[in-house]
Amino acid sequence: MKRLILVAVAILLSVGCYAKKTFSLWQLPSQRNDIGNSYVIRTHSGKLIVMDGGYEAERDYLCGFLAALGGEVEAWMVSHPHNDHMGTLKDLLEKPNGIKINKIYHSRFTEALIDTEDKVWADYTRVFYSLLDNLKETEVIDCHCGDEFSIDGIKFKILGEKNPDILGNGYNNSSMVIKMWDKHKSFIFLGDLGVEAGDKLLASEYAKDLECDYLQLAHHGNWAVKKNFYEKVKFRAALWSSPSWLYNNMGSQGFNTGHYESVIVRGWMEELGIKEHYVSCEGLAKIE
Repeated sequence: MKRLILVAVAILLSVGCYAKKTFSLWQLPSQRNDIGNSYVIRTHSGKLIVMDGGYEAERDYLCGFLAALGGEVEAWMVSHPHNDHMGTLKDLLEKPNGIKINKIYHSRFTEALIDTEDKVWADYTRVFYSLLDNLKETEVIDCHCGDEFSIDGIKFKILGEKNPDILGNGYNNSSMVIKMWDKHKSFIFLGDLGVEAGDKLLASEYAKDLECDYLQLAHHGNWAVKKNFYEKVKFRAALWSSPSWLYNNMGSQGFNTGHYESVIVRGWMEELGIKEHYVSCEGLAKIE
């Protein structure tokens, strides 16, 4: 009997240890009620991965967060070069502030695609790319659809990349779409994916990979892919990188009196039966 008890305890301990071998993800809260898109992942052995990182104004918060976890980022993934997604990273490349970055993954835009934005944004993007080109201790990886790689037991697959053939809403429609998973849970990050790129993804060979537990809603849940896209993606929880004024479509008359689509998208989620929501304006969220 004693031997059986010891075996049972050993099994329970091994199951407990195995269950812990997964990653944690934090959705960082919006700072100053801005729209920054920022996620931090910690692997089971403590390596750090950043998705986007948010606005320049969110730099101090993110740096403090990363420093508390060791300050070394194994991989930093950039959906697209709008500053609410990569502004903090651009600032850190100019002044690292003690943060070490080993690898940066992105989908590099063509010159024609860069020129679809006004001069301010185009110049901003070129400065960012110049910083990437001159890095000496950080590996920069240009990603393409179908690329697969692993980081400390977490698997990644690129489902969407730059779309130089879609010049309308060009930056958002060229958001890199990333799937991330292990044996316990899966995420898909859509960046700011637009209608046209969403339709292209649904018609591609990668549509079969559009299944996950947690889905980062495109463009902060506003003016992005349409309902048919969310209907075809099988997911159970929604990640909203949304400030309160956007999430609630706040206008001069209060709730849902603005000109945004966010409350419409919230209705879509209800129709799809999505009951689990993580909203950045509601504070720091951790998923284990």
